[in-house]
Amino acid sequence: MVEVYIDGACLGNPGRIGIGYLICKGKKVLEKKGVFLGIQTNNFAEYMALIFSLIEVLTKGYKKCRVYSDSQLLCNQLKGNFKVKNKNIFPLHLLAKNLIDKFENFQIVNISREENREVDKLAKKAASQLLLVENLKGGKNEWSL
Repeated sequence: MVEVYIDGACLGNPGRIGIGYLICKGKKVLEKKGVFLGIQTNNFAEYMALIFSLIEVLTKGYKKCRVYSDSQLLCNQLKGNFKVKNKNIFPLHLLAKNLIDKFENFQIVNISREENREVDKLAKKAASQLLLVENLKGGKNEWSL
């Protein structure tokens, strides 16, 4: 079974978001990634971390997956314990459920932040990679590295 650690980070809420995920098979790291995804909410980032990682796992041909997340909301929504009330999250929830249905065996486990430190660092680093700066001449916002 492949094990996946996921996290989303948001600098401000809403704010710049980044995701991080770590995919392992036994002690072998198959993928370790952080991605900047623009301006959104923390819950959006948590769902995108799940979606990106599940696509990666499926692309690698694995059908058994256990996901670890420190987001109680995400875990409980996917298990059906909590309703998805946010209209911006609902499509992501549907996409995640659709991806989950492609697995023969899928589990999601809520873990502590301490247990998720490595991917938390990836997500925070990704969220901070792109900064919005003020263009002094025209007063327009521009993206800058």
